[in-house]
Amino acid sequence: MVDRILPTDEAEALLDLTAEIADAELAPRVGEYESRAEFPRELIRTLGAAGLLSLPYPTEYGGGGQPYEVYLQVVELLAARWLAVAEAVSVHTLACYPVAAYGTEEQRKRFLPDLLGGGLLGAYCLSEPAGGSDAGTLATRAVRDGEEYVVTGTKAWITHAGVADFYQVFCRTGGPGPKGISCLLADAGTPGIVPQRRERTMGLRSSPIAQIAFDGARIPADRLLGDEGVGFRIAMSALDSGRLGIAACAVGLAQAALDYAVAYARERTQFAAPIIDFQGIGFMLADMATGVSAARAMTLAAARLRDAGRPYSVEAAKAKLFATDMAMRVTTDAVQVLGGYGYVEDHPVERYLREAKVLQIVEGTNQIQRLVISRALAKG
Repeated sequence: MVDRILPTDEAEALLDLTAEIADAELAPRVGEYESRAEFPRELIRTLGAAGLLSLPYPTEYGGGGQPYEVYLQVVELLAARWLAVAEAVSVHTLACYPVAAYGTEEQRKRFLPDLLGGGLLGAYCLSEPAGGSDAGTLATRAVRDGEEYVVTGTKAWITHAGVADFYQVFCRTGGPGPKGISCLLADAGTPGIVPQRRERTMGLRSSPIAQIAFDGARIPADRLLGDEGVGFRIAMSALDSGRLGIAACAVGLAQAALDYAVAYARERTQFAAPIIDFQGIGFMLADMATGVSAARAMTLAAARLRDAGRPYSVEAAKAKLFATDMAMRVTTDAVQVLGGYGYVEDHPVERYLREAKVLQIVEGTNQIQRLVISRALAKG
């Protein structure tokens, strides 16, 4: 049991609701859906109906009006039961950000109630086959044709490809480099938007990830968010928030691995004693628990800076870096605590280990996080 300090009674009730849904609806189904590589769309709608797809956005547009500090703890609880579902919430929240932060007031009033209403699911189309970390070189192009943009190119590694209802599409409307990039809000059903074959992934098998081809897709010009050339700034700003979502996912996943390993070590006996009593195991679990607590504290500290309107980009990078590296260590150690049993699918720790790896890659690889942090240090 995690001892949490929450800012309001409403936040406490929200986390209680999240835990109730996670235990009743997610935990019993995760193994089945992951084995079939099936996306739990109806369960995502259940979360939407409970208001969990709109938490950090203003109530005036249909959001939950919750601080990021609270939203991230909701994501953490979901991740402890089913990482793919928590990631879905994080990606959807990321996909709503460009409208909320850079849309005009007319665009916010027009689009956000539907995007935040719980029935729709979003995706974020930034990476491309030839460029993931180097987003400023993206090649997908949007050409203005009257009251529409004609979009041509290919996006890669898109979570929710083929199941999303809307896509945030980062594309080139100008010259080379970051200043030539813009952001368009596209309906998934737009002719010329063609999701490709799903990738076969190591983990998160219930989460559809694929390339998306844009074959002359026509997107209305009034779906441009911000001015032309502002897209790269939108993308990087959104990723600051998204990195906190991934850090929270890592904390939740690691907490699940820790809890399972502790429960096993209490019950498993060798040499007439529970293995948790042996220093080799007990100290390993102690290090795991310390890492989880430290990552949670770093993530929430960055979130509180965001909530206070203070710069948090570097702290978000630190939190994402530390939390996801920690999750990789903790899940690896959880498998080790279980020994041979940790290597078979009868126990979930082998899945936790496979899932942890991707968290070191998405929303900016951990090498990119180190670059962000080291550049900030160089500037002083």
